[in-house]
Parts: sequence; structure tokens; C-alpha cells
Amino acid sequence: MPRNLTVRLPDDIAADAEALARVEGQSLNETVKQALIEAVERRRKNPTFKARLAKIIQEDRELLERLAR
Repeated sequence: MPRNLTVRLPDDIAADAEALARVEGQSLNETVKQALIEAVERRRKNPTFKARLAKIIQEDRELLERLAR
């Protein structure tokens, strides 16, 4: 289910995003959504990010197991 999200951007970044949307012929919403999708994909391929994520998952697993006792 789609979620609404409010993002506060500096004026220059907002103007850049609006310009990108106009050039691409798409809505500002679609432009921002696509940028986030691309950012997530880049991070998923980044070994350093994946290592940090694995550490957090392990820490969370340990915490949840402790709480379940």
C-alpha cells in the first residue's frame, strides 16, 4: 500500500528536482520516487553498506531473542 511522505528540501535541491522532472516529462513525485529507488539499489550493491546492515540485523536478532526468553 503506498505511503505518503513529507520531505523538507533546501530550496536549491527542490528546484533541481523540479527541473529534472520537467526535463524528464514526469511528475515531481515520480522523479523523487525514482531517485530513492536508485539510491536503495546502489546501497544494496555496496559491500560496506551490506556489512553494516548484517551487523544491525545480528544485533536486532540477539535483542529479540533475549526479549523472547
